[in-house]
Amino acid sequence: MPLIQVRNLRKEYRGHVAVADVSFDVEEGEIFGILGPNGAGKTTAVECIEGMRKRDGGQVDVMGLDPLNDVAELRQNIGIQLQQSELPPKLKVREALDLYSSFYRDPVDWRELIEEWGLAEKADTAFGALSGGQQQRLSIALALVGRPRIAVFDELTTALDPHARRETWELIEKVRAQDVTVLLVTHFMEEAERLCDRIAIIESGRVIALDTPSGLVSSIDEQQIIRFKPSEPLDDALLTSLPEVTSVTRSQSQVTVTGKGNVVYTVISVLARNQIVANELRLEQASLDDAFVALTGSRPAH
Repeated sequence: MPLIQVRNLRKEYRGHVAVADVSFDVEEGEIFGILGPNGAGKTTAVECIEGMRKRDGGQVDVMGLDPLNDVAELRQNIGIQLQQSELPPKLKVREALDLYSSFYRDPVDWRELIEEWGLAEKADTAFGALSGGQQQRLSIALALVGRPRIAVFDELTTALDPHARRETWELIEKVRAQDVTVLLVTHFMEEAERLCDRIAIIESGRVIALDTPSGLVSSIDEQQIIRFKPSEPLDDALLTSLPEVTSVTRSQSQVTVTGKGNVVYTVISVLARNQIVANELRLEQASLDDAFVALTGSRPAH
């Protein structure tokens, strides 16, 4: 049985449909990503799963519990980092962890969490005095203080600089290594591609694609682009005659070849047979960014 099952989830606000029809499963032990443009319904869907909002239709099963009817029990088994999770600026790290641990029947010793998540030297530091990366470490520790089976992180790295964002990715991988299933809401393609085992893309309140990152990429046109500077004069006909090549263009000394299938091997082989070296060779392939744009028509965040 999947740890989370969502079927035809629907949520409206005064006639506005925020989530129209969302269905997916999350398997135990995976990092499951939810992607989508701003306003797509990602956070609303996750809040219905967490029991933070009441759904208007569909079924949700989380570890055999219904978030509508079993919300108290559910919150003993799920750790949540909300999209807007600012703590009072004067609240100290140890005070926050001590407070959160009081919400659970069998919490982790918060002193151990302070050590584990690199906050020991900041135990008496106020939340408002922490750096962005330190605040995210605290957010993760707070989500884990109740020994959850599931951790939900909603836009965890949005306000971080690139270095702190990559550090946080390592922390999320560490969470999964502790046998915690992770539900990750993000709009960063690189983050989703690195962390997620599977991804659901939501647009206008509906799941429009669900697959592994590589599966989503392979679902779009697998066009490949090869750029290089030939060591010797090159007749374009050598390449345009190849069935894998769709176009050959030039910009000063650089040649750009577009093609599909085994185009890289074919082009390199032809160049080698003609004793031409491909200097400054670069290969560009479809990415999760490309898949996201192709599926939603929206440019992702970076």
